[in-house]
Amino acid sequence: MSAETPAAPGQNEHYLRVFRRNFRTWRGDRPFWAGLFVLLGGFPIAYFPYANLQIGHLTLAMATTAGAGSLIIGVLLGVLGISLWFQKHVRTFAGVAAILLALVSIPVSNLGGFLIGFLFAMIGGAMAVSWAPGESETEPAKTVATGEGEAPEGAPVGTPDSVSELSEPNDLSGTSPANGANGRHSAG
Repeated sequence: MSAETPAAPGQNEHYLRVFRRNFRTWRGDRPFWAGLFVLLGGFPIAYFPYANLQIGHLTLAMATTAGAGSLIIGVLLGVLGISLWFQKHVRTFAGVAAILLALVSIPVSNLGGFLIGFLFAMIGGAMAVSWAPGESETEPAKTVATGEGEAPEGAPVGTPDSVSELSEPNDLSGTSPANGANGRHSAG
């Protein structure tokens, strides 16, 4: 290998730069931000019912009768957030479940973690439901026609031989009045 030969990509790069590029690629292949919002939404919902607020010598206990329910909702939101990162094919289920758990957390755990956890879980669930995988970059480039007057791709070449070809019905859906369907489908 000579001095003029470029090194392979990633060979002489700093390990943090390589890690950052790999993390960016990993993050782009899944609903990362949706999982983060759902995960962050679970923490206040699970934490606030067990928190003790200290004001001078006064201790305010936020404990509610539904403390166990709050803990379960918070843990489930955490699990859904992590599953969005590592199991991207469950994004619709996890998003809908996060939205439902966020709604249930309003009456169960101090208005959904004082609306902080509720909003994070709702936004994360909506992002998970709406996320779609990106297009692959390996698609072939489309050729552009340079000649003038060329027919579009897939168009028949030439002219029809007779008038009968022009007058034939071109309906392939099977719903023409000639076969008795009259536009109705036989769905049941």
